[in-house]
Amino acid sequence: MSTNHTIVALVDDHPGVLNRVASLFRRRGFNIESLAVGPTEEEGISRMTIVVDGATTQVEQVEKQLYKLIEVIKVSDITNDGIVASELALIKVRCNNLNRGEILQIAQIFDAKVVDAAETTMIVQATGDEEHVERLLRLLRPYGIREVARTGRIALARGSVSTTVEPEAPEVHDFHAREGRMPQRALPYVSD
Repeated sequence: MSTNHTIVALVDDHPGVLNRVASLFRRRGFNIESLAVGPTEEEGISRMTIVVDGATTQVEQVEKQLYKLIEVIKVSDITNDGIVASELALIKVRCNNLNRGEILQIAQIFDAKVVDAAETTMIVQATGDEEHVERLLRLLRPYGIREVARTGRIALARGSVSTTVEPEAPEVHDFHAREGRMPQRALPYVSD
């Protein structure tokens, strides 16, 4: 059973925020399994999907430490919320005229697609959960994997559970009020 936890942090989208989050993890000795960052449906807000190993890291401490950064708007551990998780992988694999068809068949079985082909290599693009990508990698390994690039997990909670910003998230407001500082801006209400 996996002990990985999926934490979503909504943060102000401006330079230096990712560095501050990474520095916080480094200082506290938290190990990041994966980190994916991208824009959200709300302009000026980025979504960080952080995967940490709950066996080696106190997840509650991660959440508390993230809230200490003024750019952090909301933090949610969505691990137990029933999530849809996926990642993207680009896999460059060695090939030749004899095994090209086999590699194409393996890609097809995994709903992956070949996005580049050269005389001696192919690049296969796969999406799915980590286990799906790992199974594909295991089957391609005997052909000779030259390079792999993976995005890491991105995830959304199923159903009506949401990590969107609510007006003045109380835990953030209370923390910053106690610390004598306030979030940089008031956020609009986002309804389901």
